[in-house]
Amino acid sequence: MRVDAFTFGAVDGVPVPGFELRNAGGIAVGVVALGARIVRLAMPDVHGRSADVVLGFDSPEAYLASDAYMGATCGRYGGRIRGSAFVLDGVAHRLSSNEGAHHAHGGAAGFDRRVWRAACDAANGEVTFTLDSPDGDQGYPGALSASVSYRLDDEGVLAIDMRARADRATVVNLLHHGYWNLAGHDAGSIAAHRLRLEADFVTPIDDALIPTGEVRCVDGTVFDFREGRPIGLDLDRVPTAAGGYDHNFCVRGVAGELRRVATLGDPGSGRTLELFSDAPGVQLYTGGHFRAEVVGKGGARYRRYAGVALETQRFPDAPNLSHFPNARLDPGRDYLHRMRFRLFHERGAAR
Repeated sequence: MRVDAFTFGAVDGVPVPGFELRNAGGIAVGVVALGARIVRLAMPDVHGRSADVVLGFDSPEAYLASDAYMGATCGRYGGRIRGSAFVLDGVAHRLSSNEGAHHAHGGAAGFDRRVWRAACDAANGEVTFTLDSPDGDQGYPGALSASVSYRLDDEGVLAIDMRARADRATVVNLLHHGYWNLAGHDAGSIAAHRLRLEADFVTPIDDALIPTGEVRCVDGTVFDFREGRPIGLDLDRVPTAAGGYDHNFCVRGVAGELRRVATLGDPGSGRTLELFSDAPGVQLYTGGHFRAEVVGKGGARYRRYAGVALETQRFPDAPNLSHFPNARLDPGRDYLHRMRFRLFHERGAAR
């Protein structure tokens, strides 16, 4: 394992720290303090050819000008909250609105737009970013201390651990919002990628892309990825205003325990990703918002379906839907969200 430091431009005249984690298998992950985000992830294919497989930009300015949350840590509450409001212990809290009348991914000045503090433990191949969010930040109650750790091992497993503590009751949902294209970030559509989801149920959404509160079985629907199939097979039949998938799936198994959530593979390159998490849900998002061409890293042209996000999470709008898994964090309790991305290549990827 090797960790090298670099500077990723500056925000308000202050340099943004960055680090590259590299393993013996040729995988390299670039992380930066702006949004505690991944800006690069290079991995070899079945022929040993390396490609950067995450969408992104070349500068802090481009990330801050975008509403795509590419590679970022979203918070305090990732996902959407209806009406930018919720009630906790009988007290109504009004949040900043940044998606019409609603609150998305932590608000107009969410955690993705902050420069986090950075620390590197080179001996253990780990980088940790920390952030303090004051009481009332974007309307949330309580002061919150958050951290995100990235660690890459020589077996090709990228570990992301998100932690938080609060000084009064609040709601928390920290999530990773990376966009994957295993053929290469500049390779075009992910429609041919094969996806398997360990999920028997989905939470349907309305025209605002917010869960209605229903929990529906995926059997016989366009949401049934349990056996693995091409993402693009039913993209034009997905009933949503998102222009594709933007749905939360209920992950099979016990929340709080690490278990497999998804397997994603590119048949052409053989690059494959297995995602494990302890979260109760995963948001499948196929990048339908790229309606206009977006210029990304190295001048790459990102269009609709240029990447797919697999965001393990507590459910969207859970603070307003009591039958959804609890998103509450009380003082003295620890919030922990673990993700493990197993990165490898094989012929006939993503069975």
